[in-house]
Amino acid sequence: MPQLNPSPWFAILVFSWLVFLVIMPTKVMAHVFNNEPNPQTAKKPKLDSWNWPWY
Repeated sequence: MPQLNPSPWFAILVFSWLVFLVIMPTKVMAHVFNNEPNPQTAKKPKLDSWNWPWY
């Protein structure tokens, strides 16, 4: 029964964790957003109160 032979499955486990722990974080951390917010363009939204009559 090949399911009970741990050698190929252990190698797959090790290589998959190697990808998740070494390769993926470098790709995720290298991501750059297109529009970085800066304090000059960040404006506080104007909040108007509603003047609805409540009955």
